[in-house]
Amino acid sequence: MKPFEPRSIIEPFRIRSVEPIRFTTLEQREAALRQAGHNPFLLRAEDVQIDLLTDSGTGAMSARQWAGMIASDESYAGASSFYRFERAVQDVTGFRHVIPTHQGRAAEHILFATIARPGDVIPSNAHFDTTRAHIERQGAQARDLPCAQSRDPTLRHPFKGDMDLEALRLTIQEVGPARIPAVMMTVTNNTLGGQPVSMANVRGASALARAHGIPFLIDACRFAENAWFIRTREAGYEQAKPIDIARQMFALADGCTMSAKKDGMSNIGGFLAVNDDELAARCRNLEILTEGFPTYGGMAGYDLEAVAQGLYEALDEGYLRYRVRSIEYLGEKLLAGGVPIVQPTGGHAVYIDARALLPHIPAQHYPAWSLNNGLYLVGGVRGAEVGSVMFGRQPDGSERMAHLDLVRLAFPRRVYTQSHVDYLAEVILEVAAQKADLPGYRIVEQAPVLRHFTARLQPIESGR
Repeated sequence: MKPFEPRSIIEPFRIRSVEPIRFTTLEQREAALRQAGHNPFLLRAEDVQIDLLTDSGTGAMSARQWAGMIASDESYAGASSFYRFERAVQDVTGFRHVIPTHQGRAAEHILFATIARPGDVIPSNAHFDTTRAHIERQGAQARDLPCAQSRDPTLRHPFKGDMDLEALRLTIQEVGPARIPAVMMTVTNNTLGGQPVSMANVRGASALARAHGIPFLIDACRFAENAWFIRTREAGYEQAKPIDIARQMFALADGCTMSAKKDGMSNIGGFLAVNDDELAARCRNLEILTEGFPTYGGMAGYDLEAVAQGLYEALDEGYLRYRVRSIEYLGEKLLAGGVPIVQPTGGHAVYIDARALLPHIPAQHYPAWSLNNGLYLVGGVRGAEVGSVMFGRQPDGSERMAHLDLVRLAFPRRVYTQSHVDYLAEVILEVAAQKADLPGYRIVEQAPVLRHFTARLQPIESGR
């Protein structure tokens, strides 16, 4: 018999528990969106048919994760579940000190409250929303230094998540090492389309930081997906195991923050991991104040068990091949239908270029917000705006339009099947066909920080 190479995508798992989807009418969705202030974040989940708001904490856990959760140790201090969690994190990352937190933004809070001061600058390939907010809350500047290729959504470049290393060198020269408490590298780059970072770029940024005595840290939320892209796109890694690529990445850093709700395959949890003894002690002191005792840090024992198992499952080659191909599959359908997206597709989401799709809506009227609401009205699909509502408000209260207005459709892990993706493609193409009917929006109520979570908006009537 000859080897068989199937063309079909097949989920590398069997489904043993199901969650029903409630199907709604257009009229019901219109009413729900009005009640939510035209903000998909404020919709009730039961009113959403395909929920791609985020891939954070929304995945399905495995039989082995559930088994570990049942056998967890819920002791307040020194639980055996913590030590299993600690061993797993140390095995994958190599960092000495593991500080558990209830999710990634708690790790960011502890880290930046400890190291950042007013006037400091923290460079990155691109900070995502909560990372930026925690840095700015300390009076520091979150400075994005994306590579030039990331500016063009249509450019098919293998590592559009890379940092501009020359810009990093100039930033260090301009600001001075004393005012840069850390250089951050986000893998994959969520802000710019879920794009991966090459090992060469991680190595280059690490070398620049360490040459000036600056700690180099990784935002590791999607480290496993990034490792897969290095294996499939970077010369020299074709035969490497994802776990070995991940270990090499982490070996170039001095620590990391992690939302285990992504590539920890868990519904909650995270950690801060560092090598520096003194920094770890300072962070643990703050953790006790804000999260809990250092051997649980805001996580139940069963959460620690789920993450300890999930870190390895996220690095499984079969799973990674399926996940990345599923995103690519949707991207291919949209491109064939003339829908502009960020290319090439990333590992956790498809990003639609709303400004290119909706040229009749000016940037100041939030085209990505409009497109996202259109997806919900037509097909009950909920995505997330990554654009000027999320990033437009500056620390001084002024407005600056984001470089891109994107709708992110983030796939929960091990939740939706190929038929869901086919339906999703149909909805997006139908919205594109009706795009002339989509209105712009204006903000009528907003919080001073991270406004996209709770803002209320109104559609702008035609002619106004």
